Amino acid sequence: MQKQQSDSVPNSVKPAYSAIVTLTDAVCNQYLTPEYAVLSRRLGATLARKRPSHITRGKPEIWACAIIYALGTVNFLFDKSQEPHMRADELCAAFGVSQSSGSNKAKLIRETLSMYQLDPNWCLPSLMDENPLIWILQVDGMMVDVRHMPREVQEIAYKKGLIPYIPADRPTHE
Repeated sequence: MQKQQSDSVPNSVKPAYSAIVTLTDAVCNQYLTPEYAVLSRRLGATLARKRPSHITRGKPEIWACAIIYALGTVNFLFDKSQEPHMRADELCAAFGVSQSSGSNKAKLIRETLSMYQLDPNWCLPSLMDENPLIWILQVDGMMVDVRHMPREVQEIAYKKGLIPYIPADRPTHE
């Protein structure tokens, strides 16, 4: 589940962060969604706060590409059955970087932050309803899908910060 994360960055890293998010915003606006733009900013800020922050070294285009590449890996951007969809080579071309540079830097980001596919911390909000890693919890020693539990259990899980919302309170997307 996505935790509330700050987008604040240290002053010493702000120029690099600003250059990177300007690029990610442009690509997200042209090819992807506002959700990707928000997550890209959050991931950029997280990387900016790492000590030492590596985003001050290297080309902003490579870091920007790698940020979306890493998020795309988590959220299946490269799967043509998903929407939005973009091939990895198209993503790298949008930033003017080689696919190997984008892929290698994305791998570094994923390893640094222990990111994985369907990672609840980096899941697009529109995919949360479908992400089993958000909803499967251990209750009395049993793994259960909390969406199918009584409301009282859902309320407890929500109050403890284990789920992002109470499923019955979520408006349907029909």
